[in-house]
Amino acid sequence: MPLFAESVSPTASPLLGVLIFVMGGLAGALFYLPFKKVKGWAWESYWFIFAVSALIVVPWVLAFCTSPNVIKVLHAAALQDKPRNELGYCCLCGAMWGVGGLTWGLMIRYLGVGLGLAIGCGICSAAGTLIPPVIKGNFGALIHDAAGHLNNAGLVSLGAVLVSIIGIIFVGGAGMSKEKELTEKLKKAAVAEYNFKLGLFLAAFSGLTSAAMNFGLQGGGKIEELATTVEPITSDIWKWTPVLVVVLFGGFVVNAVWCLILNVKNKTTGDYVKASLPLATNFLFAALAGFIWCMQMISLKTGEPVMGPMSYVGWSVLFSGAILFSTVFGVLLGEWRGTSPRTRLLLTLGLLFLVASSVISGYSGHLKPPGT
Repeated sequence: MPLFAESVSPTASPLLGVLIFVMGGLAGALFYLPFKKVKGWAWESYWFIFAVSALIVVPWVLAFCTSPNVIKVLHAAALQDKPRNELGYCCLCGAMWGVGGLTWGLMIRYLGVGLGLAIGCGICSAAGTLIPPVIKGNFGALIHDAAGHLNNAGLVSLGAVLVSIIGIIFVGGAGMSKEKELTEKLKKAAVAEYNFKLGLFLAAFSGLTSAAMNFGLQGGGKIEELATTVEPITSDIWKWTPVLVVVLFGGFVVNAVWCLILNVKNKTTGDYVKASLPLATNFLFAALAGFIWCMQMISLKTGEPVMGPMSYVGWSVLFSGAILFSTVFGVLLGEWRGTSPRTRLLLTLGLLFLVASSVISGYSGHLKPPGT
């Protein structure tokens, strides 16, 4: 029997689902903060420990606790054509996210928590809406059906993406305004390596590739079927855990390889054993960052069955929460101290547009597609 009982009913209120998603957004905004307690380690060293915790330890502990057949499920999936294809697809999506995750850390390094997460999350949220229909070749179905009837749900979804892009432009304008207003001393005081142009490029790249995480998490339907049919079966609420470990493993491979390459290149392999450093706290806080990060993916998948047919809105609600909380933390950390009212107005408008985009995306789920 799994350690955790089936404690959340799939018929629970959607309000509970939204709350779970928002708590995941809080985790997404908080996860980078423990890194500030890591002393004397190079980026690649603490990121490697983060990756081990977030992408291997936490998901596998969760899987063993909630999915008693996880090993059998993955073995069976590897022996059957369609589930095997899903294994490869989910792992590849995780690897794509892994590439984005590497630059996500660098994005925050150059932009700071508030601005970095606001832009990165906005792009990731928009990409998660547009890219799937483009890949599947049914982008036109978002506008009208084969009979020429307008698809109100699809049009509203596209409107949400447009609103998100407007929000990103406003946030980007706030960043450029901030760059012009602050002295180098003030910029470095808030974000030691502040570089808006490089950070913006990294945010765009990272946001686009990071959206692949959701593609992978939603792309393991056959694996989830096995989880509920192979004895001893996994409950419906936790059937996604085998998919989670596959997706996150793909991300781990990319992160681990890159970090170890940098360890060798930069001669920082000794970070993990250097007696002059506070090793225990460094390992603890880097691993804590990984645990907090993984909680947002766990919240996403835990909230979906609670939401019922509206489960797909979880991705946008998750990122809306991350943007809101990251902005608050960015302000508390002094990243916008010394900026003009105009800059703060641009930032506020950008965030409002990004949040509105998620609200509109949720509303689109209430609209019926043509022909129904």
